[in-house]
Amino acid sequence: MTRPLEGITVVALEQAVAAPFATRQLADLGARVIKIERPGVGDFARDYDQTVKGLSAYFVWLNRSKESLTLDVKHEASAEVLARLIAKADVFIQNLAPGASSRLGLDATTLLAKHPRLIVCDVSGYGDSGPYAHKKAYDLLIQSEAGVLSVTGTPETQTKVGISIVDISAGMYAYSGILTALYQREKTGKGTRVDVTMFESLAEWMAHPLNYTHFSGEPPRRSGPDHATIVPYGRFKCGDGAYVMLGIQNEREWAKFCSGVLAMPDLATDAQYNNNTKRTERRAEVVALIEKVFANMNAQQVVEKLDAADIANARINNPQEVWEHPQLKARNRWREVGSPAGPLPVLLPPVTMPEFEARLDPIPAVGEHTESILAGIGYSAGEIAALRETKAV
Repeated sequence: MTRPLEGITVVALEQAVAAPFATRQLADLGARVIKIERPGVGDFARDYDQTVKGLSAYFVWLNRSKESLTLDVKHEASAEVLARLIAKADVFIQNLAPGASSRLGLDATTLLAKHPRLIVCDVSGYGDSGPYAHKKAYDLLIQSEAGVLSVTGTPETQTKVGISIVDISAGMYAYSGILTALYQREKTGKGTRVDVTMFESLAEWMAHPLNYTHFSGEPPRRSGPDHATIVPYGRFKCGDGAYVMLGIQNEREWAKFCSGVLAMPDLATDAQYNNNTKRTERRAEVVALIEKVFANMNAQQVVEKLDAADIANARINNPQEVWEHPQLKARNRWREVGSPAGPLPVLLPPVTMPEFEARLDPIPAVGEHTESILAGIGYSAGEIAALRETKAV
């Protein structure tokens, strides 16, 4: 079984979420990912929590199938180690603090002058130019700066997205950018810089509210679990106190919903509700009409009626219910990987191809592969011992 990125080597001076998320996708496809970590403590994401048998839930998610090399990048001996590593690499990726890679001589201009086939991926908060270039950037801060908080939550309260949406978006753009650069190199023989910022990644995802606000003069209203501009599309209470989510996307579905679920076919042509703009203006009335019907059924009965009418719907699951979801089980999406704490369940990546299954090698302990990596780039046992003695690794 040959994976698409076998033979590709990635050197990752990475921490936290965004860059590790990108490199884990590369590792899933067979790339060799050498993760450089701080001696002793490693990537600080290892200590975000200890919920997965003593390991961090973040680290477990982001770092399978990687090799861990501990290296103090500020130590005088580290420059030679990095030089040897990068000389053998196809990709170098970093998400250090603003300006740190340049101070270490690891900026794209310097590296590409020495290694024209190298792909250098820089993941940062705001990029290396502009008035925000030197600002620190964390997920919640970028959610705020890019406007996500302004459109998320209830009319009374702004709310952050409950997952690391900024890091995930930047990581996915870094991943796709690296793949694009590898493909381009096959045609041109040349490497390049892949510049990804967290702010610009999320600004792209904010395109709808940006357009809506700029051209209408009003931002989309914060509407809690309900869609801001489509009605009915959101959460509805049933007779047993539980909620279901449902979504109507067009007038054909609205007619099916009125007839097949509400048993009120005339509602579809009622002049007060016969298009989405009118329903949005009368949101409270529409919700009251629907919940009056739903009050006579429990949530399961409502779902059955919605399914029978071919109306899109969903349960409001908590994380444990997603973990146990019958769809994941039916499609055989769970696997196991090794870790310092023993075998752990993980989900397969969401992209499936029949020719191969994603690589699922163990999550490394801090510095687990230091000796083998250093030996692979020409260091002798005595030289490795000296590096350890001086705390370079």
